[in-house]
Amino acid sequence: MKILIVSATSLEIEPTLNYLGKGQNISNNLTRYKSRGWQIDVLLTGVGMVSTTYWMTQVSKNRKYDAFINVGICGSFNHNLKLGDVINVLEDSFPEKGAESGEYFLSLIDLKLLEQDEYPFTNGKLINNTRLDSKLIDSLPSAKAVTVNTVHGNLESIRKFLMRNDADIESMEGAAFFYVAFLAGTPCLQLRAVSNYVEPRDTSRWQIPLAIQNLNNALIELLQE
Repeated sequence: MKILIVSATSLEIEPTLNYLGKGQNISNNLTRYKSRGWQIDVLLTGVGMVSTTYWMTQVSKNRKYDAFINVGICGSFNHNLKLGDVINVLEDSFPEKGAESGEYFLSLIDLKLLEQDEYPFTNGKLINNTRLDSKLIDSLPSAKAVTVNTVHGNLESIRKFLMRNDADIESMEGAAFFYVAFLAGTPCLQLRAVSNYVEPRDTSRWQIPLAIQNLNNALIELLQE
């Protein structure tokens, strides 16, 4: 079994790296580990869609993996999700791709630049149909995500954004991860842990250490199944 774990930063995956122990450096941002007879490669892409897309493509084009797993923290629009909750993301999208027309936003579909079901999209969304035989994954709440270049921190922009987007959480890499995984034809999983609510920025209310710990506990449990 060969798995590629993708994370934007080492901070978000540090407990898992400690669990895996000493690895072999394949390149500056790719490290190989052995666990339970599996080959586990960990790729640190840097923050954002562009770097995620580039490095995943570079790494996967010359290497065959049985599964991709993306892990990271996120902000939640949905207050029914608790800080620290770990989520299985089943749907993601690029909601900023489009154009402004006065007070209105036009998506690529509105602009006739993308068919709504043009592969790998389904109705303009990236929907993960991967099914894993995992008690852990079955136990996790699922969520709809959006991937953005600028995380939200202004009440008016949040209100306008939610008027046109049905989303539980936001990240800066998730849809890019899905996009590459779907085009590569590789089964994939996106796990996110809620570090903060999407609201006017107040880092004193954030729970990043809790989110990271819970995220990695879930990832390690998954690797042990």
